[in-house]
Amino acid sequence: MKHRTSPARESSAKMLDNYIGEYVGMGEGSSHNLHKYNKVSIVPLVFLIFYEVSGGPFGVEDSVQAAGPLLALLGFLVFAIIWSVPEALITAEMGTMFPENGGYVVWVSSALGPFWGFQQGWVKWLSGVIDNALYPVLFLDYLKSAIPALESGLPRTIAVLVLTAILTYLNYRGLTIVGWVAILLGVFSLLPFIVMGLIAIPKIEPSRWLIVDVGTVNWSLYLNTLFWNLNYWDSISTLSGEVENPSKTLPKALFYALIMVVVGYIFPLLTGTGAIPVDREVWSDGYFADIAKMLGGTWLRTWVLAAAALSNMGMFVAEMSSDSFQLLGMAEIGMLPAFFAKRSRYGTPLTGILFSASGVILLSWLSFQEIVAAENYLYCFGMIMEFIAFVKLRIQHPNLPRPYKIPFGTIGAILMCIPPTVLIFVVIALASLKIMAISIAAVIVGFVLHPCVEHIKKKRWYDFSRNSDLPDFQYASV
Repeated sequence: MKHRTSPARESSAKMLDNYIGEYVGMGEGSSHNLHKYNKVSIVPLVFLIFYEVSGGPFGVEDSVQAAGPLLALLGFLVFAIIWSVPEALITAEMGTMFPENGGYVVWVSSALGPFWGFQQGWVKWLSGVIDNALYPVLFLDYLKSAIPALESGLPRTIAVLVLTAILTYLNYRGLTIVGWVAILLGVFSLLPFIVMGLIAIPKIEPSRWLIVDVGTVNWSLYLNTLFWNLNYWDSISTLSGEVENPSKTLPKALFYALIMVVVGYIFPLLTGTGAIPVDREVWSDGYFADIAKMLGGTWLRTWVLAAAALSNMGMFVAEMSSDSFQLLGMAEIGMLPAFFAKRSRYGTPLTGILFSASGVILLSWLSFQEIVAAENYLYCFGMIMEFIAFVKLRIQHPNLPRPYKIPFGTIGAILMCIPPTVLIFVVIALASLKIMAISIAAVIVGFVLHPCVEHIKKKRWYDFSRNSDLPDFQYASV
């Protein structure tokens, strides 16, 4: 028997096609009043994506400790193919289809409705804030070998607060500044590893790259390290409204950034594991500075420490930009109170920046591995919703305008989502009970927050803005 569609459902689907078609046709970066602010061009965008995802090899050392050189090297290659490539491709298609601040919140809302769009915004913002709490920790982990007082206690706490305040101010000053600062920081952070690789050439023993002992692999640490270092490609979508000509700039920037990220991990790992006898126990965050000293002396170690510090600054400002503009985008479509949509005189979302900075400070007491595990767990929930939204829009609305379309066809694009989906469930299954409980509790908070926000909106306790340039997608359903 042939499938029959009710007239009401068919009409609703046509309405959805019309409003999304109109939305995509609105052009490049139609976000609210953006003509007043400078937009981000391709070179700064590449480095912003680089810092959203990576920032260099700082933090990859745990992969060697967990699994040894061979699995660490293979892991970053294989994970890039089965995770980073699909996520980057989906971001390119959906980000150009919906070129607005809010990014994945808009995607999920369009496909699944405003309730799930709000949940997407909540878990992704929270995972982003947790991610940002890592960077002061990594920064101080690199400096504590030179300044032991920063290892714990009051000096460490003061250092976290001061660092957070300085980097938050950079975000306040504007996205254009953040983009060009990211370029300078990126070049400075990657150069010492190129130098270190050249110095290490005479000492390289390729047989060290093949060391593996599957029986002693810490799979949870291994997978969490790989996952953390190769995700967040979709974060740049929350800045789509700030990008110059996003339909062409965003896909190119994602491609160039993907190459930078993978090479930026593999090359230092080849250098460190090939030139120095492998002792897995000492491979933890900050160990590249020790390798630099062994290979080049104190001057190279100092350079790596400075590069690590500046890299963490770059990652912090890039992530905070994404998190704060996400809140701005949610406010522009009426999901959050209007004060989240207000910009500073530099065009930055002041309220979103302050909320994100507060979250970073509150979470900075967690250890590096706890932060990574909690962030990955929440991030998985958000990615599941993104994959569902992507597949649903591909199946139900295959003919909608897509400035960039993944060149695999609908079936190929759906099959592409299977390996990363399996990986998501593996990461979730390997989480500790503590991380699982905290993360599920955070998800439940999102379920409670949405009706609370809707109640506030209904009672008009706060103003909720509606940008007239945006389609009224909250009331379209299939």
